[in-house]
Amino acid sequence: MITNFEDFCLCVYVVVDDLWQPLASAFHRPGPPPDCSDGELIAMTLIAECKGWDLETEALSNWQAHRDLFPMIPEQSRFNRRRRGLSQAFELIRRCLLALLDLAQDRQCALDSLPVPVVQFHLVPGATGDWAEHGATFGKVSSKKQTIFGYKLHLLVTLSGVILDFTLAPAHASDLTVGAELLREHADLDVIGDKAYISAEVAGELSAEHGIHLVTLPRRNQKRQLPPGVARALNSARQIVETVNGQLAEQFHVEINHAHTFWGLCTRLLSKLAAHTLCVYLNRLFGHPNPLQIKQLAFPN
Repeated sequence: MITNFEDFCLCVYVVVDDLWQPLASAFHRPGPPPDCSDGELIAMTLIAECKGWDLETEALSNWQAHRDLFPMIPEQSRFNRRRRGLSQAFELIRRCLLALLDLAQDRQCALDSLPVPVVQFHLVPGATGDWAEHGATFGKVSSKKQTIFGYKLHLLVTLSGVILDFTLAPAHASDLTVGAELLREHADLDVIGDKAYISAEVAGELSAEHGIHLVTLPRRNQKRQLPPGVARALNSARQIVETVNGQLAEQFHVEINHAHTFWGLCTRLLSKLAAHTLCVYLNRLFGHPNPLQIKQLAFPN
């Protein structure tokens, strides 16, 4: 049972270290091993994401008060370089956790996206960095009635609240186009989408070629409407992905960008998504009645 922050850190480190050992050889680098091991650095990063310590300066400053947990804390530039060098390690650990999670075997999912702005709208003309080079564009976010410069994070989430898959796409790309590409990587799923995913042609192709049943709520002006009970059930199921989106935005601050480069952004996103999956795993491991109540595990106080 996790009762305090120290317990949480210990659990995260044990889980991460167990998963990391068979993966470590793929990330071998020359020279003597660092004082702060890769397993410790990955665990520190995931814990910081759970706590909402987005800035490296903030995270490292907070870790100074917990040297009893992680005695060797890298200086900022070295921490930054090593974390970027381990960016794919976060995704591998997330996939390992998915393999251990029974909830990840759920074949009923929901599809949605959330904005990832990288530069404030009025600062785009004078912005530096490699954003445009890596596909950042202007795009509208209908749910928030705003235009952003950056990307959208498209999520495939099981109805038990586990992020099964994701992709990062330019902000202007349509949800339907990107969502269909994401679903083509899977098979035999029942997927609920909002009105942005309405397309009889795409739904037919996904069903015929991939065994994916894409269900969407019809628009109000469409002649064929779903029975009220079915519509309520679909809306209720879609609340799961809205909950996950809210967690990513409010606790993990996915919509706030502190990275200066595209690869820095990717590293941060991969670590945040891995941290989310880790929290669901720990909730499941310790028998929490609601695996989506992940905020309690981070002990923000």
